[in-house]
Amino acid sequence: MVILRITDVTVCYDAIKAIDNLSLAVEKGTILSVIGANGAGKSTLLKTITGIMKPVNGTIEFEGLTIHGLKPEKIVQKGITMVPEGRRVFPHLSVKENLELGAHVLNDRALKAELLHLVLATFPRLRERLKQLAGTLSGGEQQMLAIGRALMGNPKLLLLDEPSMGLSPIITKEIFSLIDAINKERGISMILVEQNAHIALEHSHTTAILENGRIVMTGISSEMKKNPKVTEAYLGV
Repeated sequence: MVILRITDVTVCYDAIKAIDNLSLAVEKGTILSVIGANGAGKSTLLKTITGIMKPVNGTIEFEGLTIHGLKPEKIVQKGITMVPEGRRVFPHLSVKENLELGAHVLNDRALKAELLHLVLATFPRLRERLKQLAGTLSGGEQQMLAIGRALMGNPKLLLLDEPSMGLSPIITKEIFSLIDAINKERGISMILVEQNAHIALEHSHTTAILENGRIVMTGISSEMKKNPKVTEAYLGV
């Protein structure tokens, strides 16, 4: 079952096409990774899905309903949340306050409490730091907080923009183990935009390669790791 379908979408910055007639689908319960060079359009794709950027043509459907043209908060309410590049936690607010902001679109207090319990069970380090200012956390802890904040919106589809950026290999491994667990245990579909192609292919079911705003190749991640064109261009082999 397809949870998100993008069909013939074009997005422009003034006269420049950042996304050019792009079509893509995400199967429910899976992780789709999107890899490509800097400037390929990866972050623009996520911003378009969330309503920050508006397509000049094409359609975006979530669970069979059209969402392009909706305001970002309406898209969040439908079940799509994003972990932005660079984490972007609120540094002068506590960990708990950051998490509570992630649930601002929800009106059900019982659901908010349940989601907070689930997030703290997933990230026990955050439980130890609930009263601590977010800006004083380590980079890895801030990434956990950014993911936890997105999960507080009760998403069906989670968008992750460069989650390994600025993190050590050890912390990156820990973050991606948690991402895998969230996908498997909670069944949350994901789009993973990641500059590190090795990690993206290792921690996704399917992969799309984006070049100059166009999808040039898609496939099963485990098979794409063996593709000579992919290994030469993106894996440095």
